[in-house]
Amino acid sequence: MDQFIQIVIGGLLQGSVFAIVALGYSLVYRVTGIINLSQGAFCILGALLTYSLDQTFGWPVALAAVGAAAMTALVGLAIGAAVFVPALSRLPISSMLILSAGLLTLMEGLALVVWGSQPYALPSFSGEAPIEFFGVRMTTQGFWIAGTAALIIFGLWYLLMKSAAGKALRACAENPLAARLMGIDVPRVTLASFALAAFIGGLGGIVVGPITSLQFDTGRFFTIFGFIAVAIGGLGSFLGAVVGGLLLGVVLQLAAGYVSSLFANSLAFGLLLVVLLWRPNGLFASGLARRTDVREEQRIYPPIVRLQGRGALILGVVAVLAAIALPALEPSASVMSSLVITCILFVALLGLDIVMGYAGQVSLGQAGFMAIGGYAAALLATNYGWSPLAGCAAGMLLSVACAALLSLFTMRLRGNYLALATLAFGLLVDSFAVGLTEVTGGPSGLTGIPSFALGPLVFDTSIKMYYLLIALIVVLVLLLLGGVRSAFGRALQAVRTDQTAAGALGINVARYKLIALCISAALASLAGSLYAFYFHFLSPDMVGTPRSLELLAMLVLGGEGTLLGPLLGAALLTLLPTIIQPLAAYKTLATGALLVLAVRYLPGGIFGAAAERLRRLFAARGTSSSKAEGR
Repeated sequence: MDQFIQIVIGGLLQGSVFAIVALGYSLVYRVTGIINLSQGAFCILGALLTYSLDQTFGWPVALAAVGAAAMTALVGLAIGAAVFVPALSRLPISSMLILSAGLLTLMEGLALVVWGSQPYALPSFSGEAPIEFFGVRMTTQGFWIAGTAALIIFGLWYLLMKSAAGKALRACAENPLAARLMGIDVPRVTLASFALAAFIGGLGGIVVGPITSLQFDTGRFFTIFGFIAVAIGGLGSFLGAVVGGLLLGVVLQLAAGYVSSLFANSLAFGLLLVVLLWRPNGLFASGLARRTDVREEQRIYPPIVRLQGRGALILGVVAVLAAIALPALEPSASVMSSLVITCILFVALLGLDIVMGYAGQVSLGQAGFMAIGGYAAALLATNYGWSPLAGCAAGMLLSVACAALLSLFTMRLRGNYLALATLAFGLLVDSFAVGLTEVTGGPSGLTGIPSFALGPLVFDTSIKMYYLLIALIVVLVLLLLGGVRSAFGRALQAVRTDQTAAGALGINVARYKLIALCISAALASLAGSLYAFYFHFLSPDMVGTPRSLELLAMLVLGGEGTLLGPLLGAALLTLLPTIIQPLAAYKTLATGALLVLAVRYLPGGIFGAAAERLRRLFAARGTSSSKAEGR
């Protein structure tokens, strides 16, 4: 019994941290209707700033904590004013979700540059010795965590219910248009909520710092589990954030104590999927959503710019010839390997472009399908003697089956909820890849994977693999171009633009979303299989959730809905750090910055901007030729 009580108390303490992060999520969501995936980054920023102020500048821990929390709030204020708030009125909700993911990556990269990759730990606020009550031990830091959570809860309640600022915030949350008509500065209130959420996140990271390892990417842990907590409790519900966080912490500790710590995360992600499917708005979110009948504006997707006709054909032929000629330049082994990786990732990006660029469904779990296909093909080829081609086909079938099952359960979800369901799916696959050590090799990975082969042809060098991928990409692009220019492609774009209107026109929205997700899963699976055969090794880190966010950055940077655009994003983020070695340390920072800038200022991506210029050039030349002939 004492052990059970000890585990529950540990779970409540861990849940208190999740609740603090979840409260920041809820605050921003109530005002903006946006899920801010960068919330966890403020936790690690607050903790690392406290460490630097204490250890480097010699501030007392208490003063360092206060100063770090204030600095974190100022960083949140700057990011909100420069990026988040201005984008709210210009971008669709799905793009805002991607923008927040970019901010998370940007802040991770900044932490990596400033503090490096080594772990840090804060000193305990009140000693290391635990306090014992009736046989149950609790660290003194646990009191700081619980007390901080209680203080934040009371402070938010007082702010919202007893202050004029809280009334303005609640008015903006309920009805932004009416609040504006009443003279409330909605952008300023929104900015204040973002900065306050950053302050709350910073406090959470500071109080948990002494009992956890602090690294540049620890913020992703807070982001994921804080999000799970708020999704379980209910987006926009402060009570739900607290209950969801505490429930999640207890479930994780009980699973780790009585089942296995390796599968505790799987249980959490499974619980999230169940809640999203059973009650998409969460357990305590009834009646808390913003009114949809009086919203300020209907956000629309930015137009997609594509090249067509003769110009597109010429550029396509030139691109293929250039790709074929690249190895003749005798690039170094590292550059050649990066070219192969670029091509493999482009195969996965083609699928992601179908589901996001054409069907308009944000997918945050693309790497999950890469993992399914990669592990299935590698295991069949390594342990059961299947040919690599048969292994790839089996992995694709399994991934398509998983995509169909996921689509079946998420059919009624859209927008944020669909994106979060795909994120939960990707995280669930991650946890199984880590936990099933006897099958996948666990964190150490799967070794001894053979090279890819087609009968007697063995693609055991980078150059051979590169040319195989070029041929595969040409075939895939031609097939997909034919598909998206058909009635099928037009139906997908109608779903992207307005699902309700598409349904009214007789388009089976659910079926087209299912087909798009299955195509995306099949191509991601193929990419994961080729990844495994090329490296002769596959680990969860290679096909985990960070890979999904990297693919997202490549797609948005290159250009959604263009098919060829993502190749530019993949090449930029893969080749540049290899070619210019000093940039390698800044890759995470650059990825986040480029994603934020692309979402904010290049809605069509690099390809879209270039295509628009070329289209105008061709049109101008055509007009000049017509005038000359007329003379």
